[in-house]
Amino acid sequence: MVKIAKSITVNGRVQGVGFRWMTQMVAQQLHIVGKVENNMDGSVYIEAVGEPADMARFTAAIKASPTPSGKVTSYEEKLLDPIPAYDKFRVTG
Repeated sequence: MVKIAKSITVNGRVQGVGFRWMTQMVAQQLHIVGKVENNMDGSVYIEAVGEPADMARFTAAIKASPTPSGKVTSYEEKLLDPIPAYDKFRVTG
């Protein structure tokens, strides 16, 4: 199984609307492991690891906002190398 890892930072209405918890739910449904956390500047930071097709569905869900109360106004992603060793998807910070 080929896996890829991405770091993702999103801005917009992404704090205080259930964004991290819904991100975790989407990640678990798509077999993505990693973490999601709030940043002090109001953005949300995500590290995600998974198979390319699952990651494509995951990033599409994040761009569209996994919660109906949220709205992503900017999205930035970078490939992570080496791939972090996560065993599940966690909400942190």
